[in-house]
Amino acid sequence: MTYRRRVVDSELRERLGANGAVLIEGPKACGKTETALQIANSSVMLDVDVQAKLALAVDPSLVLEGATPRLLDEWQEYPSIWNEVRRTVDLRKAPGQFILTGSSVPNDDANRHSGAGRFSILKMRPMTMFETGHSAGTISLMRLMEGESPRSKQRDLSMADLADLIVRGGWPRHLELSSRAAARSVRDYLDNIRHVDVQRVAGGHRDPERLQRLLRSLARNVATEVAIDVLAADAGGDYGPLAHNTVVDYLDVLERLMVIENQPAWSPHLRSRTTLRRSAKRHFIDPSLAVAALGATTDRLVRDFAALGLLFESLVVRDLRVLAQPLDGEVFHYRDKSDLEVDVIVQLRDSRWGAFEVKLGAARIDEGAASLLKFASKIDNELTGEPGILGVITPGGYGYVRPDGVAVIPMTALGP
Repeated sequence: MTYRRRVVDSELRERLGANGAVLIEGPKACGKTETALQIANSSVMLDVDVQAKLALAVDPSLVLEGATPRLLDEWQEYPSIWNEVRRTVDLRKAPGQFILTGSSVPNDDANRHSGAGRFSILKMRPMTMFETGHSAGTISLMRLMEGESPRSKQRDLSMADLADLIVRGGWPRHLELSSRAAARSVRDYLDNIRHVDVQRVAGGHRDPERLQRLLRSLARNVATEVAIDVLAADAGGDYGPLAHNTVVDYLDVLERLMVIENQPAWSPHLRSRTTLRRSAKRHFIDPSLAVAALGATTDRLVRDFAALGLLFESLVVRDLRVLAQPLDGEVFHYRDKSDLEVDVIVQLRDSRWGAFEVKLGAARIDEGAASLLKFASKIDNELTGEPGILGVITPGGYGYVRPDGVAVIPMTALGP
C-alpha cells in the first residue's frame, strides 16, 4: 500500500535534527512504524525479531548498531533498552540517532532515566480527514490562528458518508477495506485490547466483561463530562457499581494503551466572577472505537442524529489535536456554571487561541455562532488576547465568514 503523508512527518524530521532520539507514541495500528520507516536508515522490530531478542539477553547495545536514524520498533517490550539508547546518544554526541516507537506507556521505572536533553516525545494519532483524502485542506488551521479569513468552495459530505468515515476511523489499514470489513476490524481491535493488552500492561487480571461494559459506557457518553460514578454504575452491571478506585485504575490502563484521551477544560481569565467547571470531556483516541464499543453501524448512526452529533464532535477533536500539535497547540473545552459551553478551544503556547462550536448541520450554524459570540463577550481580552478565530465547524459545505465575524469551517476543507 502506498504511504500517505502524515502531518507528523515534518515534525519527526525537525525533532530528529535537534535531538539524539525521538520517541513516537501512539495507539496500535495508527501508522507509527510506517511513518518512522520513511526516514529511518535501519530498523529492528523488537516484538517479532527472534535474533534481536537473543541479543538483548546478552548485550542490549548490539541492537543499537546500524545506519542512523535507526528505528527500534515497540521498544516498550524491553524497557531496559531506554537507558542503552540514552548512553549511546551521550557517547555519539550527534542528533538523529534513533527513532523509538511504542503503542503503550510502560510503568514508571525508578531505574529508567528521564531522557531529558536526549529524547523528544512525539505524539501520533490516527489519520485526520485531510490525511485520508476526505478534506481538500484549503482552510489551514495555522492561518486561521493567525487571523486569516477562511474561504473554500462547496464540498458536501452526506450524513451517510460522514457516518461511514466515523465507523471506519483514521486507521491506515482500513483505507482499502469495505465499510463492513473495517467495522469488524475495529471491533476485533477492541476485543484484543480487553483480552490481551490490558492484562499485559496492567500486570494482573482485569475482567474483560467489566472492561466491555466500561468501554460501552464511555462510548455512550463520548464527548461529554460523564462522572466516574456513572461509569462505575454502568461497568458494575447487575452486581452493583464498581469501586471508584477500580474505575480509575481501568481508565489509567486505557490511557496508557492510548485507547482513550481526555479533553481538559480551558481556564481563561474572566472579567466576571463566573465559576468554571473543570471536568474533562471523555473521548476515544478515534471515534471508531466508540462505534465499535456500542456495536453500531453506519445505518444506525444515520438514524440517530444525537449519537452521530457527539461522534462527529469527537472526530473534530481528533483532527484538531493532530493539526494543532505542530503549532505547539493543545485542545480544550469550556463550560461555566451557567452551562455556557464551547466545544473546542485551541490554545497555542505563544498565547494565540481560537474557539470553535461543532454542529452537524447547516441549520444549527446560527445557534453555534450565537453561543460563540456570547462566550467571547465574557472573556477579558486584555488578559487573554483577542481570539484568532471564532468558528462553527460543520461536516461539509462552503467555508466563509458571516457578517457577525464568525467563520463557518467545513471539515471537508480543514487542513494543517
